[in-house]
Amino acid sequence: MTMARIIALAVGYFLGIFQTGYFYGKKHGIDIRTQGSGNAGTTNTLRVLGWKAGAVTFAGDLCKAILAVVIIHFLYRGRYPGAVGVLELYAGFGAVLGHNFPFYLKFQGGKGIACTSGMILAVCPMAAPLCLVLFIGAVAFTRYVSLGSILVVIAFLIQVVLFGQYGFLSVDADYLMEFYIVSACFTAMGLWRHRANIGRLLSGTENKFGMKK
Repeated sequence: MTMARIIALAVGYFLGIFQTGYFYGKKHGIDIRTQGSGNAGTTNTLRVLGWKAGAVTFAGDLCKAILAVVIIHFLYRGRYPGAVGVLELYAGFGAVLGHNFPFYLKFQGGKGIACTSGMILAVCPMAAPLCLVLFIGAVAFTRYVSLGSILVVIAFLIQVVLFGQYGFLSVDADYLMEFYIVSACFTAMGLWRHRANIGRLLSGTENKFGMKK
């Protein structure tokens, strides 16, 4: 399993490094990392280049995580049927790492929420509805995209633990704790990447959706 974990992370990383927002911006003569918040993710791309760019970026970043999970699923479902869900998580986390820290862009990428969303849809779709409701609700009522993103990664982890304890995850008991730990890595990464946003939320200076930087 050790090599399978490494391969899953590697597959995810090398799919994750495709920076949809960066390449979309370059096609239009803009380095998205020098505009707005300097982030290569969906929110900044949407703010700088508009709704179409934001939608394309979100779809691309979502799909690369899904693709990583699907590849690992078909690669290992026969060899490790009781642990393939954990390997899928590793693939998804690799995609987030690649998105957040692409080596060819001096490790300056996005914050990984779209990738995490793709992983949730592919690995634990039962968790997706609540995550979506919390995100939309937070953005609609507060206009803080960062708050919605933070709620998504927290809600995902809580649901994973509940689903696992009640037997709703397709993972053998021997791998259940590892499933929790890898899931917690998504939450930890999401919170760490939003640490500056959390500081601004607490101080009341966070940028609201629809406002100019």
